[in-house]
Amino acid sequence: MSDILLIQPPIQDFYITYKRTVPYGLASIAASLMQNGFSVSLFDSLATARSRDIAWPEEMAYLKPFYGLPDSSPFALFHRFRHFGYSFEYIGKTARESGAFLVGISALFTTYIECARQTARVVKKWLPDCKIVMGGHHPTTMPEDMMACKAVDFVIRGEGEAAMPQLAKALKNGSALNTVPGIVFRKPDGSVYQAEPDIMNDPDAFPRPSLRYIKHNFYKRGKKRSAVIVTSRGCPLKCTYCCTGKDSFLRFRQKSVASVLKEIENAVLNYDARFIDFEDENLSLNKPWFLKLLDAITSRFQNYNLELRAMNGLFPPSLDRDVIQAMQTAGFKTLNLGLCTTDKDQLHRFQRPDVSAASDRALNFAEDYDMQAVAYIIAGAPYQDASDTVADLIYLAQRRVLAGLSVFYPAPGSRDFKLIRNLGILPEKYTLMRSSALPLNHTTTRIQSVTLLRLTRILNFMKQMIDDGTPFPDPTPSESGKYLDNPDDRIKNGKQLLSNFFYDGKIRGVLKDGTVFEHAADVHLTTRFIREIRRIKVRGMQR
Repeated sequence: MSDILLIQPPIQDFYITYKRTVPYGLASIAASLMQNGFSVSLFDSLATARSRDIAWPEEMAYLKPFYGLPDSSPFALFHRFRHFGYSFEYIGKTARESGAFLVGISALFTTYIECARQTARVVKKWLPDCKIVMGGHHPTTMPEDMMACKAVDFVIRGEGEAAMPQLAKALKNGSALNTVPGIVFRKPDGSVYQAEPDIMNDPDAFPRPSLRYIKHNFYKRGKKRSAVIVTSRGCPLKCTYCCTGKDSFLRFRQKSVASVLKEIENAVLNYDARFIDFEDENLSLNKPWFLKLLDAITSRFQNYNLELRAMNGLFPPSLDRDVIQAMQTAGFKTLNLGLCTTDKDQLHRFQRPDVSAASDRALNFAEDYDMQAVAYIIAGAPYQDASDTVADLIYLAQRRVLAGLSVFYPAPGSRDFKLIRNLGILPEKYTLMRSSALPLNHTTTRIQSVTLLRLTRILNFMKQMIDDGTPFPDPTPSESGKYLDNPDDRIKNGKQLLSNFFYDGKIRGVLKDGTVFEHAADVHLTTRFIREIRRIKVRGMQR
């Protein structure tokens, strides 16, 4: 039995990246609640390998021409829509057993808000006397939408480490709710009281996340236990697609190096973590601070064989030789770079600087220190031309880097969200506000977006061939109704499909029985890609 139950809801999507779902925020709130004398339990619905196929949402029917057939080739994207995590019924039973008077549910992403709402409904069904509070990005930016769910009693806007203990105390003592920072609740007349979002002025003043609530045996990177660390909040940049930048309520704040080091020590010494992912928006922006942190990690953990990563991506201008050498010494094996795009007009629209020269320097330094690299680009934004994204892929093809392409989606709270709403092209349902749903059909059409995704797969397959010492195949035509003898041999089949692609620009897949089929694709983009690839030297991902 616990005073308070915190829940990470399940996810329904085409795919999941488990290493990005560690409930760091809930563990931080749990620590703050315990410091204030409350007993806490945390149920992470995603900390299980359980998943099941479910029907595609009706609103995603337009994706069938793009994802409708199961592809076993290296150029596959999505097909099966799944429920990842424990069932809603199991969550309800768990809530009942907790006996909690207050249940906090994480609702980080707008696209998964229906899962969060269903979690609230089932908790209220199984534990009707509890109060339910929702927190996260969606409740913060769209509190009235969240309060439209009758199972939800409260919303906390902003960072919950300070607000949750105060809400719990107010409910226990019967004191006024409007004194709770960031609180949203229904007034007796049915209207909604809405406070401004709350932030932690000094992150060091709050306890470190309680890692005892993390399922460490589940969240592994290979055989290594992993941990997530967040060293800062907010971001000083002003990119229009981002909801946590300079224009948001979240001003940039950074923890002290000593505080971060203690957090890493807790993960490594008490929970045997060996893979550390820093989930900051801008981990390396403050060079003196970052170098001090890297030096402290090197000195403290030199005998622990740690692997460090910053999967959110790093700002290339902040990475010089000194920084990258220090990163490699501390345990970074891969450099994740936020390139965004190389097109100057789109960069102007995004209000983001051109970092291509800085990216090249960082990649050269990474090669000097035998580090791998990934570079992330964005495609499909309003007024972004698909041919410019092909140019981005060709740019990455010539560099020793893995290409990572994200289809643009509108993030509530960002300036681009407002732009898209004003243009009248906002997706009708929240479930469509995800990259895999190809949410926009504007300057870059949906068929162009899915073509760009597959071209990225093709490019990375070509890079893998280079690293394996395998020459590219000559162009050959594909026979109508062709059947591959060994459909499970993805590499062999990939080479055959690549040969056919070089011949006619058509992107093909393979069914489980070996039948070759043609994917929907924009032939103008594919032929442009092939033409450009032929005139350059493609580089692999290895040295």
